[in-house]
Amino acid sequence: MQENRRRTVTLVLGGVRSGKSRYAQQLGERAERVLFVATAPAPSSTPCDAEMRAKIEHHRATRPAAWQTVEEPLELARVLAEQGQGCDLAIVDCLTLFVANLLHAAGEDDGRLGQLIEEKTTALCAALAAAPCDVVLVSNEVGSGVVPAYAAGRRYRDALGELNQRVAAVADDVLLLVAGLPLALKGAVAARTRDEVRA
Repeated sequence: MQENRRRTVTLVLGGVRSGKSRYAQQLGERAERVLFVATAPAPSSTPCDAEMRAKIEHHRATRPAAWQTVEEPLELARVLAEQGQGCDLAIVDCLTLFVANLLHAAGEDDGRLGQLIEEKTTALCAALAAAPCDVVLVSNEVGSGVVPAYAAGRRYRDALGELNQRVAAVADDVLLLVAGLPLALKGAVAARTRDEVRA
């Protein structure tokens, strides 16, 4: 990749099993040097059920062996700033678990949660604006479902929705995956689509 070209940030949203991670990986396969930032805590360091372990192993197995993988549940801004220098593209998969990790770190303290979300979101958006490589971020779109029955679920939904909005605001391209198909919401692809509709 050319060193002097502008770096781009792409947010890939979607529901469960929408194809968002697969799409992000396809974007990564176009780059030579890829950093994969996994936000799921390492199974060896945290309690993890069999389903989660199997999912993590599946994701690991489908990634190209040449990709550098970093498992970081909380410090995304630091990883992008420190390790983005040595790659062409970084994939962060996913912001959904990142927010869950923040909720876990805050415990039952709502004030601490708000502070942590604001601090980490602001740091992440600043890191994206100054990213030394292209960045693709994956996140779930959870606002279209049933309102969670529990307060913790509503806190999680609201926190993830706010994070998605702020990352989308700084992203160059935003796509929504539905049944494996990308719908362009923002950026060059979306602009082309709007122009085609007007023509």
